Amino acid sequence: MTEAARVKSGLRASRYRLPTFMSLLFAFVGGCTAEQRDSTPDLSTLTVHYPGNEWVLGPYEDEVPKFLVFLPLVARDENGEIEGRLARSWEHSSDYATWTFHLHTDVAWHDGVPVTARDVAFTYELWKHPGTETAGPEDYDVTVLNDSTVQITYYNKAYDPLDTWQVFYPEHLLRSLDPEDYYRWDFWKQPIGNGPYRYVRHVPKIMVELEANPAFFEGKPAIERLVLTFGGSNRLPELLSSHVDAIAYLHLADHKKLADDPRFRSYYGPPNPLVLNAIYWNHHSPLFRDARVRRALTLAINRRELLQMLDYPDDTPVVDGVFTAGQLLRGELPEALPYDTLLADSLLADAGWTDADGDGVRQRDGVPFEFQAIVASHSSLAASLERASVLVQAQLRRIGVRMGIQSIENITLQGRLAEGDFDAAFYLVRNAPKGVSYRRLVSPESIIGYANPELRRLLDAAYTTLDEELEGRLQIQASIIMLAEMPITILFPLREGHVAHRRVGGLLSPYRSNPAQFADRLWIEERSRNTDEKEELSPTGRR
Repeated sequence: MTEAARVKSGLRASRYRLPTFMSLLFAFVGGCTAEQRDSTPDLSTLTVHYPGNEWVLGPYEDEVPKFLVFLPLVARDENGEIEGRLARSWEHSSDYATWTFHLHTDVAWHDGVPVTARDVAFTYELWKHPGTETAGPEDYDVTVLNDSTVQITYYNKAYDPLDTWQVFYPEHLLRSLDPEDYYRWDFWKQPIGNGPYRYVRHVPKIMVELEANPAFFEGKPAIERLVLTFGGSNRLPELLSSHVDAIAYLHLADHKKLADDPRFRSYYGPPNPLVLNAIYWNHHSPLFRDARVRRALTLAINRRELLQMLDYPDDTPVVDGVFTAGQLLRGELPEALPYDTLLADSLLADAGWTDADGDGVRQRDGVPFEFQAIVASHSSLAASLERASVLVQAQLRRIGVRMGIQSIENITLQGRLAEGDFDAAFYLVRNAPKGVSYRRLVSPESIIGYANPELRRLLDAAYTTLDEELEGRLQIQASIIMLAEMPITILFPLREGHVAHRRVGGLLSPYRSNPAQFADRLWIEERSRNTDEKEELSPTGRR
C-alpha cells in the first residue's frame, strides 16, 4: 500500500549524487552506466524502484510484485473488467455462495511441475491455519473436482469469490513446511511460482532480480529482465540519473515536479473504494452531536479544491456514503454533498451557531465554535491528510469555525482514537469488513460515539451477502442515512501515483498504471535523444 515526485531539469546533474556503492550497484544491475542508458537504452531490462525489500514476492498480500511470480484466479484488465488468469472460466450457484473455477491446463510451476486444482485447494486451506492469520475456519470449504476444477463454497464475505489480490502457491513445495512459520519461510525470498517472471536472485534490502518465464502459458514477456530496487525515500535522483526506469508509488504531490520534463510520464491508479481519507467527528462533544452541524461542516469543505491542491488527477471523484468497486468502475456512486457555504451558514444558524459580535467566530450560548483536530505525522499511508488538514482549516475559517491542528505520531493517534480523546481526527476509514470500517463506526462500541442500529443492519447485510446486486442496493440505502447524518466526513479516496521514463511502453491509467505489477504487459521503446518521435521496438512477446 504508496506514491511519488519530480525535479526541474536544471537541478538534476549537480544537486543529486548517489553514493559510490549505490552508483556501482545500479550500473551493475542495469548493465550499463547512466550515460550509456540515456544514449542506448537497454531494450531488454526494466529497473523499477519499489518501496519494499526482498520480501515483496510474498507472503504479504499488499505487495504487488507478487503478481509477476504468482497468478491469481482472476485479475482486472486495462478497462477494469474481471478477466481470467489462472482460471479460464467460472460459474456460481444462484445464491452466489458456491463458485466453480475451471483452470488453464497448460500452466506450470517454474520447476516444471503442472499447476492443478490441488494447489488452489492447498492454498485456501493454508490460509485457514492460525499461523497465517488470514481466514477463519468457517469462512469457506474447498473441494477438488478434478485436476483442473476446484469448487469453493463461501459462508461469509471475508473473501470475495472474484478477489483479484489472492495468489496461489505450490503444494508440492510447501506442504512439508510449518504454517506456524508462514511469515518466516525462506521460500518467500527465493520463490518458485507460476507467473510470467521467475526469481533469479536478491541482495537483502537492495534489490530483487527476475527473468522472463519462457514457458509462461500466455507467452514469454517482452521485457527479459526485471530489477526491483529498494532504498531510501528520496528516489527521484535515481530516476533523473537513469539508474531506474520507473518509480512505483510516488507521492502525488511530487508528480508536479516532473511535469515539465519530457522524459517522464505519470500514471495514476483508480480511486480506491476500500480506503478513504476522512474526518472523524467525536459525537460525545457538544459541538458535533447535531447532524445539522456535521452536514454544515461537510458543505463548507470544498473537496474539489482540496483534490486540486493535493495534486490529485482531475478525474478523481468526490465521494460520500458506501459503494462497491463495481459501482465505482461504472460511475454509479451516491451523489456527494456539494460545496455550499450558504447552506452551511443556514444549517449552523438553525443549530444556534451565529457570529453575533462580528468577530469572525460563531458562538452559541457564549461558547465559541473552536476545536482541535489531530492528524498523524509522517504516515506514509495517510501522507496527504496532513496537507489536507491545513486546507480544511482555512476553509472552515471562512464560515466562522476555528479548527486547531495537532500533528502526532500515528501510534499515538490510534491510542487517542481508541480512548475517545479527541474533538476531530483526520484518519482513514475502510469501506470493507476489515480494519476501521463504517460498521465499527456506527455501532454501540463506536470510537466516535455514534450508533445507528438501522445503518449498522444495512452495512452488516451488505458486507455479508455474496450477491453483488443486493449488496449495491443495500449500500444505496445505507448511503441515504449517512448523507443525512454525516457521522464522518469523507475527504477523498486513496489514490496511487507512479512514474516511468517515456521509453517504457504499455502503462495506462488507471488499471495498468503500476510498473511493478504489470511488467509482463510492458515493453521498452527505442527513442532518439534528439527528437520526440519514437521508433517502437517490435517485442518478441505480448504487449
